[in-house]
Amino acid sequence: MLGTFLHAQPCVATDVVHFWEAYDKITATPDTVQQLALLQQYYLAKATPGLVALQEARNYTPTEYLHAINDYPEFWRSVRSNTTAVQASYPAIEAALDRLRQLYPALRPVPIYFAVGVFRTNGTATKDMVMIGSELALADDATVITELPAWRQPFFREYEPLKNIALLCTHEYVHTQQNELVENLLSMCLYEGIAEFVSCTATGMPSNSPAIAIGKARQEEVVRQFVKDLFLMSNNYDWMWGENRNALKTRDLGYYIGYEIAERHYQAAKDPQRAIRELIELDFHDEAAVERLVDGTRLLPAPLRKLNRAYEKQRPTVVSMDPFRNGAKGISPGRVQITLTFSEPLNGYNTGLDFGPLGEEHCPRISPNRTWSADNKNWTFEVDLEPKRRYQLLISNNFRLESGVRLKPYLIEFTTGS
Repeated sequence: MLGTFLHAQPCVATDVVHFWEAYDKITATPDTVQQLALLQQYYLAKATPGLVALQEARNYTPTEYLHAINDYPEFWRSVRSNTTAVQASYPAIEAALDRLRQLYPALRPVPIYFAVGVFRTNGTATKDMVMIGSELALADDATVITELPAWRQPFFREYEPLKNIALLCTHEYVHTQQNELVENLLSMCLYEGIAEFVSCTATGMPSNSPAIAIGKARQEEVVRQFVKDLFLMSNNYDWMWGENRNALKTRDLGYYIGYEIAERHYQAAKDPQRAIRELIELDFHDEAAVERLVDGTRLLPAPLRKLNRAYEKQRPTVVSMDPFRNGAKGISPGRVQITLTFSEPLNGYNTGLDFGPLGEEHCPRISPNRTWSADNKNWTFEVDLEPKRRYQLLISNNFRLESGVRLKPYLIEFTTGS
């Protein structure tokens, strides 16, 4: 059974071979036009489905490849032997995936493609495959990183990539089994944190993400900040896939939130295999299922619904509009200045106007003239109104307080006279 499963999910590294063929030819000529043609001929034109998917997922361009090849010669020389010897890592990867299958017997086999990208992901996945960015994932402490941009260097020092290649492949493999992600902060945290916890449990290896240890050490502080940001929508990348721009000065703490929830769920379960199945098969579109999982772990200070109600009470509102009331009929056509008054001062920057339920046909033509009052409690905009029309305009939740708490949407609706 083991051999059959492993044969069904091969590791494929032909893109790595093709990359180095292209690299040797590119570095032998200074002609950039010829370099581009060589890259295309020897690497990109021979791409496996994995390389094609990797390029699409991270928007890699031929020009970026050439810049990286020409700008980082010491890096490429130092990482080359690790990438060409990737087959040496296959037994560890295969053993880790077999342990994952023992935890989750419904595991669906998919191929793992090793390719070379341009430093934007060490690994990613679709439902049908795992794609590994070998320039990141197969580096070790002998890899020369001094030529690389400063923002990229900490990854190599903090994550010990090659040492953790089996863990990375298992993490991405879990993603191939998960349901579609919903684009909100909690779902993003669960998606990544579940994959990290399950891969660590399967491999017996600790997470190599510093965020997990930091989150556990500073749990109260991390959870408090997470609750503040949970419903804001604008701070998601302070928690996921960011570069330390958050208040806690630590990237990817969302992995910790999801990991901690998954770990608590697993540890409390009477049937560990069922708990793993529930985690991997979580339907992110099923709000009740997400609530049951999160609330059941008691990581957050209150149930999700209670936290959401508390957030809703913080949201500012539109309290009035001039020169006519909302819902008015028979408004005179022509150019009109509309002034909104908010329940409290907003940040004076973010705004948002959108179509109402009746669509674009019922939206007035909006002038670019828009101004805030000195105290940011009022916002004025101009519209051109035609006679005998029914108009709608949505004041969206892109308006917000300085803290990021968003305005409750406000639908403006009125009709004009003749």
